[in-house]
Amino acid sequence: MAHAAIDMHTHILPPGWEDWARRYGVAGWPSCRLHDACNATIYLGDKEFRRVDERSFSPARRIADMDAERIGLQLLSPVPVMLCYWGPPEATDAFARMQNDFIAGVVQKHPGRFAAAGTVALQDAKLALREMERLKAMGFAAVEIGSQVNGRDFDDPQLFDFFAAAQALDMALFVHPQGPSIGQERMGQYYLPFMVGYPADSALAAARLILGGVLERLPRLRICFAHGGGAFPAALGRLDHGHRVRPEARKFIAELPSRYARSLYFDTLTHEDIDNITHNTARRFLRLA
Repeated sequence: MAHAAIDMHTHILPPGWEDWARRYGVAGWPSCRLHDACNATIYLGDKEFRRVDERSFSPARRIADMDAERIGLQLLSPVPVMLCYWGPPEATDAFARMQNDFIAGVVQKHPGRFAAAGTVALQDAKLALREMERLKAMGFAAVEIGSQVNGRDFDDPQLFDFFAAAQALDMALFVHPQGPSIGQERMGQYYLPFMVGYPADSALAAARLILGGVLERLPRLRICFAHGGGAFPAALGRLDHGHRVRPEARKFIAELPSRYARSLYFDTLTHEDIDNITHNTARRFLRLA
């Protein structure tokens, strides 16, 4: 069967792991409770987060669905709620390695159908760099990161070394909204954190990446924003106009924001009637042959 599509945005989790709260003495860690071979519930501490089925943890079920939907390759990445930047760095680092090792095992068993995107303890630069280097050595195609790190944005100087190392290692970065970090007090109804908060958080992350001069300093950084970049494409014209008329928008970049935006990648998981990211573009972003 000929497959044309690469699915850039597909999360996976192990079917279970040890009690991280008991191991590290900190409450609130995600857990996965299996009800049977095909159904489970993700908990955050004692609070139910989401019910899932075997599509979230069974490679065999995934491959069957991929064949039915003519998907040639999936980029496997952690469930965003499991990035856990809020935790103690050593605990988050160990939690990341547990997830990364699971993903590596799936890809090793099915190398023609899956590529790997790992996670790192981004709240600690040294731990994040160490794990990213390990992921590179293991053949991972990308690292999934949140759109902010405990309130720190992508132009924060404490994050620059991580981005610089990603460029030096030629490691792709897949940005998933980690929020909402703005307007939370107005998003208590209608599932708005996911429908409005996520797109706004992605737009803010991309804007600060550009206006803060990160792409000016790291022109070879490969970075892809989930959900079509959220609200960022709609804001790009305003960013260009602001750059023309406001000196503070020109503080770290000499050219229009749209020029730097051309170096960004976006998936097409916008829940509209459009195809996923094109085959050739995905292969170029992931450095696949």
